[in-house]
Amino acid sequence: MTWAERFGGGLRAAPFSLAAPGSLPDAADMTKTAPATVARGRFAAPPDPAAVAAAWRARGYSCHSFDDPPGQAWNDFVHETNELVTVVEGRLELIVGQERFVVEPGDEAFIPRRARHSVRNLSEGRTHWLFGYD
Repeated sequence: MTWAERFGGGLRAAPFSLAAPGSLPDAADMTKTAPATVARGRFAAPPDPAAVAAAWRARGYSCHSFDDPPGQAWNDFVHETNELVTVVEGRLELIVGQERFVVEPGDEAFIPRRARHSVRNLSEGRTHWLFGYD
């Protein structure tokens, strides 16, 4: 099964902005019009995947693990749910709409439902990252 078959593809873009550490609203506060945000240092680096999964479950999100080789890109995805992304090891480029951000270990990105987004491994080695949907 391809990534697109498993997690979906195509609709529209959303605005993107940065958030201060710990300033992301809880899942219950998110709306389909919420902007994409990145909270630097949301989790201590390197984050413990089990702790991230527990925190996300408490906020109503799933948690899945992914490992990408250098240069791996996942382009132009759109989901009907909100998405969270946290890097455990490595670095990811996250593009939401026309905005670009680099997500590093411990950062947490929020991608609102229906926002067109792409992810690419920027590391010279593998990037281990977590993602979840509400």
